[in-house]
Amino acid sequence: MGEEKIVSREALRGILGQKRKEGKRIVFTNGCFDILHAGHVRYLAGARGLGDLLVLALNTDRSVRSIKGPGRPVVSQEDRAFVVAALESVDYVTFFDEDTPLALIGELEPDVLVKGGDWSVDRIAGGDLVRARGGTVVALPYLEGASTTNLIDRIRNTRE
Repeated sequence: MGEEKIVSREALRGILGQKRKEGKRIVFTNGCFDILHAGHVRYLAGARGLGDLLVLALNTDRSVRSIKGPGRPVVSQEDRAFVVAALESVDYVTFFDEDTPLALIGELEPDVLVKGGDWSVDRIAGGDLVRARGGTVVALPYLEGASTTNLIDRIRNTRE
C-alpha cells in the first residue's frame, strides 16, 4: 500500500534519470507533513498536476525538531512517509536530514519545484538551481487555517 514509493535518495536518482529519459516532467516538493490534513492533500494534488510525477521529500525527525522545536514531530518519519505514500498524487517519497532540501534538489534536478503559498517564490530553497536548469518554481495557494500547528493548538485547547 505505497511502501514501494518510499525510496532512498540514491535509488531515486536512478529512477528519475530513467523517467527523464522517457520525457517525464518531474515535480518536487518537500516538508514535514507531520499530521496530514486537507490542506496537505489539496496542495499535493495541485503539485502533482504540474507535471508527470511528484517527488515528496520529507524532513527527517531530527530535521523537524531542528525547525519546529522539541515537541515535534508528533508522527515519526516512517509513519509520515507511509501515510503520504498512500496518496494517489504522490509518486515517490524520500527523506532529507538537512534543514532545507537544497542539496537534494541539486541531486535530483526536478523540472518543477513547488511549495505552499505561505512561501514566496524568491524564498524557496533550491529555486535558483531549478531556474538555472530552465525549470520553474511555483508557490501554490495556501489554504487559510489548514496547518499542523493550528491542529495541534486546537487539540490542546479542547483538552484544557
